[in-house]
Formats: sequence, structure tokens, C-alpha cells
Amino acid sequence: MIFTLGELSDLLAVELRGDPSLRIDGLASLKNATAGKLSFLSNPRYVNQLASTQASAVILEPALATASPCAQLISSAPYVTYAKASQLFAPESATEAGIHSSACVHPSVVMGEGVRIGPNVVVEEGVRLGAGTVLGAGCSIGARSTLGENCTLFANVSLYHDVHIGDRVVLHSSVVIGADGFGFAFDGRQSIKIAQLGGVQIGNDVEIGAGSTVDRGALDDTVIEHGVKIDNHVQIAHNCVIGEHTIICGCSAIAGSTSIGRYCTIGGGVGIIGHLQITDKVMISAMSLVSQSIPEPGVYSSGTGLLESKEWKRNIVRFRQLDDMAKRLRELEKITPGK
Repeated sequence: MIFTLGELSDLLAVELRGDPSLRIDGLASLKNATAGKLSFLSNPRYVNQLASTQASAVILEPALATASPCAQLISSAPYVTYAKASQLFAPESATEAGIHSSACVHPSVVMGEGVRIGPNVVVEEGVRLGAGTVLGAGCSIGARSTLGENCTLFANVSLYHDVHIGDRVVLHSSVVIGADGFGFAFDGRQSIKIAQLGGVQIGNDVEIGAGSTVDRGALDDTVIEHGVKIDNHVQIAHNCVIGEHTIICGCSAIAGSTSIGRYCTIGGGVGIIGHLQITDKVMISAMSLVSQSIPEPGVYSSGTGLLESKEWKRNIVRFRQLDDMAKRLRELEKITPGK
């Protein structure tokens, strides 16, 4: 895929400083770029790589334009412009047009124009597939589920029954949507399964990474709102609600009936217990355990920072002594004059 620099300037709506006829055939880092490549600079720590880059052009902010040895695309938000440029060079799905001969598609399925269904796909009764949607090899779409327009499901994605997905949703390989929530009632002798009668609702422009799971609701639906981005190996339990444009990083787990607001960022490996309310614009740092609701926006953390093992072991001993030390301090305060 090749663009002239002038074409890229128009498509990305940024200022061009340089030869508009330069041919650009891909993207590359400042350090590894060669002629014909477009690079970008958004992180100040890489400024020292700018002078020596072999890229044909660089996306950068106006203040750094004079330091560039090559043509520039001037942007007030270089990283966002780079993100848009990356979409122009992304390869299209390899799934062929039409329905593969090995696919099993129920006669009642309704499909929009340009739907592509790959090998060994199963689409059950009552499903609706919006125009331009692509189902990669081995996908399974359960009864009465719906997908909007221009969705992309990579290989081996599984949607259970009564899952409803909006437009332009991307589900990476081995995503499972609509499996039973983990609900059991203990009768004193054994655990009795609670039938999970709800579904899953996923909004527009959602992307879910490989191996992640979103469980169906027990009674009400589990809801993932517009623009949510979920990384690999994330667990969303039954009846959760994830607000618009929230980002959830890899290996996080969110227990049932928790509600997360809009524009939140959940770091990697975060655990959130059930039945909590987290307001809008909350950032939770990696490996934190959230055990109470968060009513105010801000940055939250738990756990301790990394230490050398010897120091960590000494501090753990002190940690176990904290309660006793606090009691002794209170006793000292009682007998100290003036206290």
C-alpha cells in the first residue's frame, strides 16, 4: 500500500512540510526506518533518534520541526496522528468474500451485503449479521445473536446465544462472549447451579483482545458500552457494566455486578471484587486489588513497589509486627507527659 506524502497530509488532516510527491510505503520506528517509511515522534525520550533517522518523513509536533532532517507531517497530537496513519497501512482480512463451503449456516440467518464467512464457521438459528462483517475460520455464533455492520471476528471466536454486538466491533482469536456467569448456591452439601438467564450487550467500536471472556448475566444483561477497549486475557464476570471508552489492560479480572464508569483506565493484572461502583475517569495502576467502591475520579493504587528480595523479606517481617507496634505506641502515648 503506497501513498504520496501529500495524500497522507490530506487523509490525516495535518500540515505538510516537504515534498508532497514523496512516496510512502509503510511505517517504522525512528531508529529502524529506511527510505520510503513514515515515522513519528511523540515520546521525548526518543528525541535523540530524530537527527539520525533514515525515514522519508516524520510525524511530530511543531516545536520539533526544525530538528528533523526529513519531511514532516506537523501534528498537535503526533501519537493520535500515528494511530490514524497505522490504519491506512493495515492489511485487510484474509477471509474470502462469500461463505466458505465448509461453513454451516442455518437457513434462517439474515446477512447484509458483503458478509464474509470463513472455513468451519457455525452460525445458528435466528442470527443476524450486518453488512461487511467478517467471521474468521472456526467461529461459532449462537442462536439469536446479532452483529452489526463491519465487525471483524478473528479465528475461533465463540458467541453464545442471545449476544448482541454493535457496529465496527473487533474480537480477536479465542474470545468467548456469553458463557455462563459463575453463579452457584450452596445448600450445605453441594453447590446448586444458578441458571444464567441474561445475555450480553456490546456497543459500537469495541475491541476485545485474544483469549478474553465476557460472561452473560444471571438476570440482567452484562453490558460493554461504546468504545471500550479490552486487552488480552481479561475476565468480565456476569452483570458487569463497563462504561464508554474505558480501557482494561491485560490479565485483569472484574467480578460480578461491578459497574465501571466512562473513560476509566484499568491497569494490567488488576483485580476488582464484585458489587462495586467505580465512577468516571478513574485510573487504577497495575496489579492493584480494588476491594471498595471508588466514588471520586483520580488515580488509585494498592500493593507495594518492587524491592530486592532481602529487603522485601525484612519489610514483610515488619508488616506482620505493625499491629503490635501500634498497640505499644498507644501505650507509650498514654504515659508520655503532655499527651
